[in-house]
Amino acid sequence: MTSDIEDTKASEVRREKYDQPATDSDSYDAEAYGDIEEKKLIRKIDWRLLPILGALYSIALIDRTNISNARVAGMGADLALQIGERYTIVLVLFFPTYALLELPSNIVLRKVGSANWLAFIALAWGAVMIGQGFVKSWETLAVCRILLGAFEAGFFPGCVYLITCWYRRYETQKRLGGFYLFSVGIGGLANIVAYGLMQMEGTAGIRGWRWIFIIEGILTCVVATVAWFIILDFPDKAEKTGFLTQSQASFVLQRIEEDRGDSVADPLTWAKFVHHLGDLKLWAFATMFMSTTMPAYAFSYFLPVILLGMGYSPGAANALSAPPAITAMFTALTFAWLGDKYRVRAPVIAAQCLMGITGLMVVAYSSNNGVRYFGTFLGVCGCQGNVPAILTYQSNNIVGQSKRSVGSALQIGFGAIGGIIASTTFRQKDAPRYVTGLWVTAGLQLWILAVLCVTTTVFWRRNKKVERDVASGGPVEHIEGQPGFRYTL
Repeated sequence: MTSDIEDTKASEVRREKYDQPATDSDSYDAEAYGDIEEKKLIRKIDWRLLPILGALYSIALIDRTNISNARVAGMGADLALQIGERYTIVLVLFFPTYALLELPSNIVLRKVGSANWLAFIALAWGAVMIGQGFVKSWETLAVCRILLGAFEAGFFPGCVYLITCWYRRYETQKRLGGFYLFSVGIGGLANIVAYGLMQMEGTAGIRGWRWIFIIEGILTCVVATVAWFIILDFPDKAEKTGFLTQSQASFVLQRIEEDRGDSVADPLTWAKFVHHLGDLKLWAFATMFMSTTMPAYAFSYFLPVILLGMGYSPGAANALSAPPAITAMFTALTFAWLGDKYRVRAPVIAAQCLMGITGLMVVAYSSNNGVRYFGTFLGVCGCQGNVPAILTYQSNNIVGQSKRSVGSALQIGFGAIGGIIASTTFRQKDAPRYVTGLWVTAGLQLWILAVLCVTTTVFWRRNKKVERDVASGGPVEHIEGQPGFRYTL
């Protein structure tokens, strides 16, 4: 109740800012934007915003997970990663800085501008990746992984924050899905690229696994430089950069305001930060996201090793890791389209959870390697599809830009915890079948289903209560402090 009162006050402040009397220079005619003109404008935003973010994030995914490709290409033997839990330690050290620096990064993003900040951190982690190609010991590799986590920390939550500020609630999952799954698909193709780079073995006296890091690091720096000229800022700054006309920018802000009432940025203060963290919904969404990123990381890090255990060569294991990720693009985009079309989130998440659980059990217990490989398709499709679905579930059910900033950082920070769980439960001694890790992963999918049951029940009851209050003509308790707002089930 207190949370909703505070949110109501914040919402009133946002509306007061937005509803200042318009001057002749900033007024616009909303009727001038019919369906065709509106679709053209949104497509213009789509093509400018999503491809470059997707390209950069695909490189981020490649750079954080190509360690598995390098491992089977000879890095494991050269750096003696098979001793004890060295490989696990190297994987885990990426995540503490990745988790801790996400919220500070979102704050900086708003202050310095999205193009400046996102391009800078991408350039920085590209430089680290190049350096990773010249490490001589596993300890130095571990230091590089810490730095990689620090620089990559702000990119994904920044992209989610930026994208969700541009679109209406029921336009979001397709956009997040397209952005994220394009990245996953390209990341899958990176396994094939890694196989090609392995063929550079001995070129200039450098091992093939080192070329994987060096070439992909150089590519990161090139794309980051190009991205600085392309990345869009937030909607309230779009007119200043010249991307939108005055009337287009006003129209974009108006449609966001009508959808959820948070087109105007509300500055994030420590008081708001603590207040937002008191909302149990954010923690529920965060644990759900952790539970779906865990298998996403597990398949990225360990699928080549699982395939090695099926008897494939190192090159074939890398190449065969690509098709499940590419397939996930199509299945997840189908679910995203259905979710936006029918304005539902929980059924989409539940269906993909069940798909993932089925795949995990097939990989764990089938004796036929062909069937086990098919199980990896189900597992990858289920977990990767739920990444944008769960991000959208949160985005649709909160209001306020400061809350989005905190929520996206908290949610994706918990995603880093999923990476730590994946790195530590898929133990070296369990290779190559990793039955323990697969069961932990399945248990987390059951957790998602349990949380969904709770959130769906709570949201449904809150929506019904507001509808009864409206019908009776009595006082109405505004959900998220926003008149007319309803939770998305």
